[in-house]
Amino acid sequence: MEDFVKDNRLPGIMTLVQRHGKIAHFGKYGMMDIEAGKPMQEDALFRIYSMTKPITSVAIMLLLEEGRLNIYDPVSKFIPAFGKTKVCLGSGILGLQLADQQPVMTIHHLLTHMAGLSYGWFFDSPVEEMYRQIAPILIDRKHSLQELVERIAEFPLLFQPGTKWRYSMATDVLGYVVQVISGMPLGEFFKERIFKPLGMIDTDFYAPSDKLNRLAQVYGSPALYGIHPIPPAETGLIGDVTKPTVAPYGGAGLVSTLADYLAFCNCLLNKGSYDGGRLLSRKTIDWMTANHIPDSLMPLTLGFDQMDHGFGLGFRVTTHLGQVRKLSSVGEFGWGGAANTYFWVDPAEDFIGLMMTQLMPTAPYPAADLFRNLAYQAIID
Repeated sequence: MEDFVKDNRLPGIMTLVQRHGKIAHFGKYGMMDIEAGKPMQEDALFRIYSMTKPITSVAIMLLLEEGRLNIYDPVSKFIPAFGKTKVCLGSGILGLQLADQQPVMTIHHLLTHMAGLSYGWFFDSPVEEMYRQIAPILIDRKHSLQELVERIAEFPLLFQPGTKWRYSMATDVLGYVVQVISGMPLGEFFKERIFKPLGMIDTDFYAPSDKLNRLAQVYGSPALYGIHPIPPAETGLIGDVTKPTVAPYGGAGLVSTLADYLAFCNCLLNKGSYDGGRLLSRKTIDWMTANHIPDSLMPLTLGFDQMDHGFGLGFRVTTHLGQVRKLSSVGEFGWGGAANTYFWVDPAEDFIGLMMTQLMPTAPYPAADLFRNLAYQAIID
């Protein structure tokens, strides 16, 4: 980790390993803000991007345990606009060839990224361009979550629900489902039902003024060894997190600390329980962390990269030790964020790993894989 900082590949980084309920390793290296000369600090705030997704999935399962939804309910039951959403079969001389959903999109499809939605990162469908056109809406933080989701519902699906896997804005749609069912803004639901019970005092959809001195600067890198600060208003997908938002993105929007996210990971490792209570049942956690992807759709691909995991209800899941390209255990689960944040939970080893930094894009940087291997090789019992 020190080498990543010395080589100017990462600005600053924190890593943590917990085993059998005790911190086996904690390290902090480099700077949280190079230009300001601020070293990385333990209570630094990070844009955790897609590490927001597991929290949104937990919110959905809270509603399921209360009998307020079934994960095989049609999405249109809660968001009627998706009842009119068509499926793109291709493009012809008369434009897009569209068909009705068959089967209809369900909450399960959203949880597993088999809904036919996208992020606009690829070029294999004319629908991808539609997603790229809403990028300015995503970062201005002034359009409501309802506006965003109903705009997405106007786009055709890239494929019939359940027939393919594509990482997408599905979890942002799930966040709006939570709002609709609970009658609460997503941020308030998170605070009342997840953050307060778990003691996650620094996790929110923005960094308030009294915590701005703890917000780590996010950096970009056009080359492997050339990092530069990204202005707040230009921060991809989520915009300026120093300002409140009316569109809390359940797929990418949260700011958090290493300590807060460790509390969330411990709740998952402890099968839904925490010191003083229980968030979800043991059976629900087992269901969430099982592979839900049919064999016919494996292996999964994220862009050009083949994934070596299955996918559950909000997490990637190790299904076969001989197919995973890094040290792991069957049943280990986790995910990462676009600015190189990363976590995993390994029930077989009673083990949690966490890494926090702020650098985009994720792809060229092997820090998370190296950290995993270093952590696992240290196990001696």
